[in-house]
Amino acid sequence: MKKDLLIVFIVLFCIGVQAQENKLNLLIGTYTNSCESKGIYVYDFDTNIAEFSFKNTSSTVVSPSYLTVSKDNQFVYAVNENGDNSAVSSFKFDAKSGAINLINQQDSKGADPCYIISDDKNVIVANYSGGNIAVFGKNEDGSITAAKQLIQHFGKGINVQRQEKPHVHMVCFSPDKKFVLVNDLGNDKVYSYHYDLDSNDKTLRISDSIAVKSGSGPRHLTFSNDGNHVYLLQELDGSLTTFNYLNGKLKKIDETTILAKDFKGTFSSADIHISPDGKFLYASNRGEANTISIFKVKKNGKLESLGQNSTLGKGPRNFAIDPSGNFLLVAHQYSNDVVIFKIDKTTGALEDTGKRIYLCAPVCLVFTKI
Repeated sequence: MKKDLLIVFIVLFCIGVQAQENKLNLLIGTYTNSCESKGIYVYDFDTNIAEFSFKNTSSTVVSPSYLTVSKDNQFVYAVNENGDNSAVSSFKFDAKSGAINLINQQDSKGADPCYIISDDKNVIVANYSGGNIAVFGKNEDGSITAAKQLIQHFGKGINVQRQEKPHVHMVCFSPDKKFVLVNDLGNDKVYSYHYDLDSNDKTLRISDSIAVKSGSGPRHLTFSNDGNHVYLLQELDGSLTTFNYLNGKLKKIDETTILAKDFKGTFSSADIHISPDGKFLYASNRGEANTISIFKVKKNGKLESLGQNSTLGKGPRNFAIDPSGNFLLVAHQYSNDVVIFKIDKTTGALEDTGKRIYLCAPVCLVFTKI
């Protein structure tokens, strides 16, 4: 009898441990100027069955549209996208309870910051309307210093409505953290900067730049899992460009589109991610499209289109694939929901789970450990 009870106890214990291992924190950054939102929301998310539950939220903070979490999982950094009054914020984060509390804010040094990355020493921000990159240092308590470096871009493109000046749209570490790649939608260039994490005033030094198709509008990029290729999504014409990557330099090898052949409506490319197993690439598209385009990643790094899937909402801005590769979550800025899709790991196809997270203007989705 005692032996049977012990076996039952061990089984239940193992089930409990496994269930806990499947749980992650899901952080969601939102806009706060279009509907009622406190800013950053934290949910439990089960990567086996896509069950979720609300945990906590920040005190009211202005439009934390993009987020990044520190490596030790103790701090969250966010842009506060608010025109000329934009800022960058640091938060203390309790991964277990989901509590997230503001530590300090600094001027973003450029209007409308739209992307943010961080490591142990620095926080780096892309200021869209400012057309520049701002670098902030980190203090031991997780707070951020005033900007210690500001790099201004110049130039414009042929699209007079969208490319009247530089618009820095993304900053991205290379896999080895030796470079930061920067997309400028306004002047149709991708820049490569040497990264010196210990420098006080020259954290970034220009290394190279490459011009892309005129009027295409580089928005987001992602690296292949082996780090040998970069995939660049262009907002204004729907182009998706494949580059070889080596030591901060890009060399174009292929180009395709996220648009369906028969599509004739308005569109606006948004986000791009590769599945954890490296087999499939996904890209979101807004406007009248509201789709996720799916591609197979070939052995040579080039892409094969597998078609488009409706996102079942309006304004699919950012999306995220959970680390297990089981689910793809799409944040809809205009229909105020997050739609959860099941990923077929064999075909890359997406299937609606019927599950939704409803909240005001979700923009950015970040998974972290509990």
